[in-house]
Amino acid sequence: MVDTLTIGSTRGSNPTTEHNRFGLDYRKEAAFFAPPVVPILDAHLHINGAHAAVHFLEAAHLYGATRFLSMTRLEEVNAIRDLFQDSIRFIAMADYKTTDPRETLGVGFARRIRDYHALGSRVAKFWCAPRARDQGADLGDPSLFDLDAPSRRPAMDEAASLGMTFMAHVADPDTWFATKYANASRYGTKSSHYEALERAIDRYPVPWIIAHMGGWPENIDFLDGLLSRHANVHLDTSATKWMVRELGRYDTARITTFLRRWQGRIFFGSDTVTTDDHLHGAQKVGEMAVKASNAAQAFELYASRYWTLRTMWETAWVGESPIADPDLSMVDSVRYSTNDAPPLVGRALPRDLLESLYAGAATRLIWGP
Repeated sequence: MVDTLTIGSTRGSNPTTEHNRFGLDYRKEAAFFAPPVVPILDAHLHINGAHAAVHFLEAAHLYGATRFLSMTRLEEVNAIRDLFQDSIRFIAMADYKTTDPRETLGVGFARRIRDYHALGSRVAKFWCAPRARDQGADLGDPSLFDLDAPSRRPAMDEAASLGMTFMAHVADPDTWFATKYANASRYGTKSSHYEALERAIDRYPVPWIIAHMGGWPENIDFLDGLLSRHANVHLDTSATKWMVRELGRYDTARITTFLRRWQGRIFFGSDTVTTDDHLHGAQKVGEMAVKASNAAQAFELYASRYWTLRTMWETAWVGESPIADPDLSMVDSVRYSTNDAPPLVGRALPRDLLESLYAGAATRLIWGP
């Protein structure tokens, strides 16, 4: 296990950034962690950019992650697979760069699902974040992206016919519903987004993975009910900042009880995003690209997620997260700045729960023999 007196001891060694608030030397920090109880299977990633992926692999291997399930653009799959070899598998995803969203969600995605499947993919991702209501409204159909909308049927039918597992992004943080999505007449309530999800689960009795702790880590009681009602539903723990902030509000007994009850149906995920834009500061475009400007910052961005998640799950360490969380200032700008962070509460999970979370559960469902 990790020596909680040692981790974090390199504070001040490196420049501070939004993903390294204390200037940790993430390479040296990795040496303070014993090998994980099993090599980690990261079941929720967005790996693109073959050059950036080299720096991701260094960080992942330093922290004991050896297998990866990634939402990689179809056009980059071959390049990424050449780099990762047999350690990566891919999640089929729509091409949101197209000009026709109905094509993107429906028959166009169905074609891409077939192409991904031919490349070995056995999971298809259906994105339905509340902000999609804006795009749907612009097209005269606010429910266009809903999981049970007719526009979804061609792609879902195709994935189901191929025996694929479905992954879904449902809802977003409570902090967003208090701010970005405060207009319930446009975005609905948070609970309303699960009505469409549960109808889709009933329509397609395939295995489902609901990303980001089901989209509601703020409400573990709700997740207990969701998992009870649907034996084919699984959750991943991805979105590092979100998980640290919201799971940190529970006491360890509640977290452990939840993971014990649903052992085998909860997967580790980091939600790390890689792009070659992280290596070229002058060419940065978009929200994800601005998180790093050179190779050193890209490595720290990727390593920070594994340092934080392993600290949370394996240790009894308690302190502030090294990753800035702007959601705090979003809901309370008087108390917090965009560089503040919530407490990082170590859970020191028992070995059998770590084995299941880190690899066992996802291996059985996704990886196979």
